[in-house]
Amino acid sequence: MGVVPILMGWIFGPRRPYAEKLSPYECGFEAFEDARIKFDVRFYLIAIIFIIFDLEIAFLFPWASIFKEIVASESIKIFGFVEMLVFLGILLIGYVFAWAKGALDWE
Repeated sequence: MGVVPILMGWIFGPRRPYAEKLSPYECGFEAFEDARIKFDVRFYLIAIIFIIFDLEIAFLFPWASIFKEIVASESIKIFGFVEMLVFLGILLIGYVFAWAKGALDWE
């Protein structure tokens, strides 16, 4: 079922290519450099740090949503809290390390 609409568009769709339509589009003006230029490493560092802290939220949200059940259960009350403190401590160490290395500084 996914191939049929694609084939129908390819068979019945208009084919009127022209120079402007086939030109590369980059922010409303002509591309001025090759697409294979090297990026600064800081872009990748910021992306990795973003992914790390995005995953932190992905792990914190389920824990926060069942926090009442964790606190209500006498057997895992302290364990659930300490477990999350260890997790946040590891992330804090990573954040301080990235900050100390200058990964968050932008020149």
